[in-house]
Amino acid sequence: MDTDAITLSKIERCPPALQQIVEDFRAAAPRERLDYLLEYAYSLPDLPPDLLARRDQMEQVHECQSPVFLFTEVKAGAVHFFLDVPMESPTVRGYAAILAEGFAGATPAQVLQTPDDIHVLLGLPEVITPQRVRGLHALLQYMKKQVLRQSAG
Repeated sequence: MDTDAITLSKIERCPPALQQIVEDFRAAAPRERLDYLLEYAYSLPDLPPDLLARRDQMEQVHECQSPVFLFTEVKAGAVHFFLDVPMESPTVRGYAAILAEGFAGATPAQVLQTPDDIHVLLGLPEVITPQRVRGLHALLQYMKKQVLRQSAG
């Protein structure tokens, strides 16, 4: 299987909303990808008040340089992620917003089958440092781990 076929196969394993985001990023030049990432950083919604009051119960993604906190709900078969990432960390915040938007309403199975290297499919290693890339990879792993926990419980 050639590289393009492998890449296409990986993209097809993503939920439809995330597929569209990946396609938009892949069509953009590296500088535009960074701009898109920053736009997404501003689109990440604040935590709802009830969750903000329980922020200490959210799981921290320790591999991220920035303080990143995650809470996952699965209701009526749909996954919802809530993330708290400071505005001072726009690349991580942007990636978190991409995942939250791309996974909004997805089933647990769709989240779990998403390739672990989605950040590569987005072309992010071309525009951010390797240390940040490790944090991005870790965030998706935490999300999948929480989905597994929610689905099992």
